[in-house]
Amino acid sequence: MSTGFKHRRSTDSRASSRSTPVSASVAISSSTNGASSTGDSSCHLSRSHDSKRVTSTLQQHAESGKMAFAGLRKQINKANQYVSEKMGGAEGTKLDDEFTEMERKTDVTNELIEELQVKTREFLHPNPASRAKMSAVKGTSRFSFKRISKLSGQAKAATYPQPEGVLGDCMVNFGRKLGDEEPFAQAMIETGEAMKQIADIKYALDDNMKQNFLEPLHHLQSKDLKEVMHHRKKLQGRRLDYDCKKRKRDRGTNIPDEEIRIAEDKFAESLHLAQMSMHNLLENDVEQISQLATFTESLLEHHRQCADILSALQETLQEKKNEAASRARPEFRPKTLADLGIQSNATYQPDGTNGALSSGSAPSGSPLPSPMRSPARTPNPQNPCAQALFDFEPENPGELGFKEGDNITLTQQIDENWLEGTLDGRTGYFPTTYVQVLVPLPR
Repeated sequence: MSTGFKHRRSTDSRASSRSTPVSASVAISSSTNGASSTGDSSCHLSRSHDSKRVTSTLQQHAESGKMAFAGLRKQINKANQYVSEKMGGAEGTKLDDEFTEMERKTDVTNELIEELQVKTREFLHPNPASRAKMSAVKGTSRFSFKRISKLSGQAKAATYPQPEGVLGDCMVNFGRKLGDEEPFAQAMIETGEAMKQIADIKYALDDNMKQNFLEPLHHLQSKDLKEVMHHRKKLQGRRLDYDCKKRKRDRGTNIPDEEIRIAEDKFAESLHLAQMSMHNLLENDVEQISQLATFTESLLEHHRQCADILSALQETLQEKKNEAASRARPEFRPKTLADLGIQSNATYQPDGTNGALSSGSAPSGSPLPSPMRSPARTPNPQNPCAQALFDFEPENPGELGFKEGDNITLTQQIDENWLEGTLDGRTGYFPTTYVQVLVPLPR
């Protein structure tokens, strides 16, 4: 009984255990089917979205491809028209003389602005070596807009030494080495300090020029002129494209009227923009003259300050001169070897006599012979003559050429500026400023 019961319970338990997975699998299957239907729906939406995105991307690529192809065709048309005009004798659209004159003036203005900046920098820094050193420190030889702005107000801290400052430092250093109590040393120090002040004024001039003259010029070059050149280049390209399409249509090529009209509209637009930009540039003379006025004012103020410093220095040096002239000077007697405590048998005497000579002997004269002039250069005092101060190369017939130091025999006075003379058997006339008359002509 008990065994059968146990067996029945175990059988029921196994049946129960077998039935459980079935029901679970049914539940899982139903839930899986529901999830599968939801996943299919979301997957369908995702695929639809991806399809639209791919389609849009393909359309964009197609449009960009068309635009790239159209741009390539335009470049080919421009090259074709350019070669046809230069080598094939094809006629392009001619613009009027007024436009050509505007282009010429614009080109001259562009060249002017570039050259003016270079020459102004050379004027401010005339030493090429120092100018190259500044360029190397700053990394380039051209002044950029940003660098000019950074340099404004900082010229004194730059690497370029003003020659006035270098000279001033030299004077001050050696004046102090001589001693501040000496009048000449004091005058040297005063002059050196004045030169250093002039150097500071020159630094201020550099700052003013860079900020108020070079910087506006660079802005004009990098902004306005650059825009003008851009419009002119674009005009040239659109003109070539328009002329090429029109020439092909005249030869029978099937080119749609709409394409010709679009090219003509772009050509007209570029023509208008190029004319307006050149007109605005060339009519800006008020601002350009104002910049030149600023340049002149800066120079005038610089020289005025330098003149004030030099005037004050001149008065100071005149006072130092008068002070040195009126100073009491003690009598100076050179010391002998005996005065220095040195035992010596020297017979030298400061008056030029030799102690070894007898008292009746006459004092010796100068130990060196007097200099004598070369016989070739000694003029004959009886005849009118002149000595050449410089070399004179004749440029016209009848002129007498000579070298420095030649002695020329004078024959007559042509006028106040020209003389006639003879040298080595040659006779001719020469300017009076090239010679020194030793024996004048008789009046």
